[in-house]
Amino acid sequence: MTRKSIFDTIGHESLAGAVVAQVEDLIASGILKQGSKLPSERELSETLGVSRPKLREALNTLEERGLVHTRHGEGSFVAPLTGEAMLPALLSLYGRHEPAFFDYLEYRREQEGFAARLAASRATKADKARIADVLKDIQRAFDEDDSVLAQESDFALHAAIVDASQNATLIHMMASIFHLTKQGVFYNRDFLKSIDGTGERLLEQHIELGNAVINGEPERAHRAALDHIDFVEQSFRSGLEQQRREAMAEKRRLVSGR
Repeated sequence: MTRKSIFDTIGHESLAGAVVAQVEDLIASGILKQGSKLPSERELSETLGVSRPKLREALNTLEERGLVHTRHGEGSFVAPLTGEAMLPALLSLYGRHEPAFFDYLEYRREQEGFAARLAASRATKADKARIADVLKDIQRAFDEDDSVLAQESDFALHAAIVDASQNATLIHMMASIFHLTKQGVFYNRDFLKSIDGTGERLLEQHIELGNAVINGEPERAHRAALDHIDFVEQSFRSGLEQQRREAMAEKRRLVSGR
């Protein structure tokens, strides 16, 4: 059985130029994102139906255009496309600046609401299957109290829905935002779960969001995305306020000596 690939066989009349065009199309559409590793030269050559020299010619062109870079001994990768959303100094500042977190949530609320609406209208059979698989992981993480899988599947669901929007600009921009999220600069899932209690509310919201997209209900998906981010914001505000109250209570106790 022939192995499926995101690459199409190229006719002999096209060669290097067609390889370049195909990779550029995969990048522009958001199928290949920054950091994505391309198959090995041997595999690409066989899949595309071009010689190794022609393939190298195409990769050199892509590298000259700043779309691909090659690491000796590791292979070829899609180059950084959107750059870092923030430099390390600003990231550090944001980590110490509470209002920045809520600015981040405000931005995500609008972008993910938009993405969910589009995804519910545009998701393909493959997109829906991907989202359904992630929902299974989310349920399993909850049932087994697996915090690592819970965080991974949380990110995976949001990324899958953005990808299903079929909007390349949104896909690339949100990939940069999700990168920050994974670094833990703006989002601490363990803290959120401690506020939620068992994490059941998060589970319910993710299932509602995923199913709305799978069932092709744009308004329901849009509302589910907004409700989820609103819950995150309200929970963090409540949790931070509780931390402040506890800190003040401890200081009063120390002053009173009791």
